[in-house]
Amino acid sequence: MSTILKWAGNKTAIMPELVKHLPIGSRLVEPFAGSCAVMMATDYPSYLVADINPDLINMYQQIKEDPEFFIMIALGLFKQNSEDDFRRIRHGFNYGKSSGKVWRAAAFLYLNRHCYRGLCRYNKNGGFNVPYGNYKKPYFPHAEILAFAEKAVRATFICASYEETLTMLRGGDVVYCDPPYHETFNQYHSAGFTEKEQGTLSVLLCDHVNNGGSVVASNSDTALIRY
Repeated sequence: MSTILKWAGNKTAIMPELVKHLPIGSRLVEPFAGSCAVMMATDYPSYLVADINPDLINMYQQIKEDPEFFIMIALGLFKQNSEDDFRRIRHGFNYGKSSGKVWRAAAFLYLNRHCYRGLCRYNKNGGFNVPYGNYKKPYFPHAEILAFAEKAVRATFICASYEETLTMLRGGDVVYCDPPYHETFNQYHSAGFTEKEQGTLSVLLCDHVNNGGSVVASNSDTALIRY
C-alpha cells in the first residue's frame, strides 16, 4: 500500500529490500518520520516515530486519535481544487490563528496532495510556500488513512529533533535513520541539515551500536558519509 503523503525519498518502492536489513526488536525508532513507509511495511510490537516538522507529526497524531473525523474534514477540503482555493487554504494554513489541530492536519494533507509534485517546503518564516500543482483530480488516500490509523495504535508520535529522539532509546530498540541526504535538498522544514549535523548524527548512531543496539541508516554515497 502507498503512503498517505507524497514524499521526497519515500521508501515504499524499496521496502522489499529494506526489510531484509531490519533486525528483530521490541520497538522501531525513526528519528526522521517522513512518509512513515517503514512503519507501515513492518510489524514491530511498538514504534517511536519522530520528526522536527510539527505539521507532519500533528497530522499523524490527529489520524491516530480520530481517523473518521480527520477524513470528514479532509474530504471537505479536497472538494476545492482551483488555484484560488489552494492559495486560500495555504494562506489559512500559514496565517490562520484560530484553526484547530484537526483542520490544520487536514490542510497539510490537502497542500501535500495539491501542491507541485507533493513537495514539502517552508520559507524562513516557517510558511508553507510550494505552489499549486494544477492536478485535475488529486488522489484522496482514504484506505491509506484507515490502514495508518490501525497501525498507529502501536505508535508514539513526537515532534522532536533527532538528538532528543535518540536520548529515548532503550534496550531492544531498532533504529531506522533516514535523514535529509548529504548534498541533496534538505530543507523539509525551515531549517536545513548541515554537514555538522550529519557528523553529530553519525556519532550518536555509533554510540548506540557500541552499546549493543541495532541501527540501519540511509544516506547519500558521498565521501563525507562514507567517512
